Amino acid sequence: MHSTPYVMARTSSNRYGGLPCPPSLLFRNLTSARSDRVFSPMDRDGFGPRGARSRLRIAGFVCCTGSPGMWGPAATSSAQLAVADINRRGGILGREIEFSVYDAGGPIEEVLDRAEQAIASDDVDLIMGMHTSAVRVALRGLITRSKIPYIYTPVYEGGERTPGVIAIGETPRWQNRPSIHWLAEAKRASRWYLIGSDYVWPWQSHRAVKRYIKETGGQVVGEEFVPVGEDNHEAQLERIRAAKPDVVLISLIGTDSVTFNRAFADAGLAATTLRFAGCFDETALLGIGADKTENLYCASGYFPSVGSREGDDFRERYRAMFGAFAPPVGSCSESAYEGFCLLEAAAKRAGTLDMRPLLAAADNLVYRGPRGPVTVRSGHARMPMYLAEADGLDFRVIKPI
Repeated sequence: MHSTPYVMARTSSNRYGGLPCPPSLLFRNLTSARSDRVFSPMDRDGFGPRGARSRLRIAGFVCCTGSPGMWGPAATSSAQLAVADINRRGGILGREIEFSVYDAGGPIEEVLDRAEQAIASDDVDLIMGMHTSAVRVALRGLITRSKIPYIYTPVYEGGERTPGVIAIGETPRWQNRPSIHWLAEAKRASRWYLIGSDYVWPWQSHRAVKRYIKETGGQVVGEEFVPVGEDNHEAQLERIRAAKPDVVLISLIGTDSVTFNRAFADAGLAATTLRFAGCFDETALLGIGADKTENLYCASGYFPSVGSREGDDFRERYRAMFGAFAPPVGSCSESAYEGFCLLEAAAKRAGTLDMRPLLAAADNLVYRGPRGPVTVRSGHARMPMYLAEADGLDFRVIKPI
């Protein structure tokens, strides 16, 4: 992944051999002035007023840098696969998708600047968000003023009701509550230690988690929030050891969770203390290592091991497009594909891409994707949910929840 602060990858139809877009457009640094940008002939029909062009311009705000940047390559590839699939079917309402990737990592102010440029200068029709809740909260005002539909795809804290924003990720009510009850009943877990990154998703998720723990008769014996980017966890591990919890609930993001889980196992805690992670997938397992995943649980709407027809078809197309050594796709990155599934279904139902009717059509809608049937109601999604236990570098599904 480029280390430039502003990265764009464009995807139109898959007509360039094995590449999802022409090599000249695979990555482009847009920090230069617009007068310095060079477009290939395929771009010429993309100019014109928003909504009147033959192409549908979608900006994907993906964390390519920082702690959550470890999901950037797979999330980008998942989105590019969705674009290729839809464009092969003729696009959305006859408009071929042109997909651009903007880095949603780094300082919030810089991400806002990129979003403002995407809307004002690059004339995008819709924003697809595959980043942290901190970025989503920062973007909401701009989205409301600009009247651009915004589909937010990853796991998040719930409660998003901003006009123009549709959030389709897992939320604590359906992800954490049944998992906490299962751990209390099946593993006799009653003492919980909560550790999360210091931003809105862990803050709000922990508020809900405390209620669910109380429902089981359990107690929270410790809670702390760690600055994003922290990779020294000795002090936290000492406090966890002293508190003697049955379960450590982990709401750390990206590589912060990887370094914490490595240190947790190296400290000898993995054999005696359960771990339950809320934003975690096979990419994180690869980062931790197969020998450090003992007693690690996760709940998600997508695991490759579920073995559904939709999921199997998705993985086959992903491998065919990007090769056997492409970044592994777990729940965090697969959600990028789901956003396009929702968009396609809502646009078909509305018969237009105008924001008001499109958002109205997305309410009380059932679409199908790699996760199976997903119901969107009042801006939130209900989907099949599974509890899984780490088994080396894979997750073994225990049960639907």
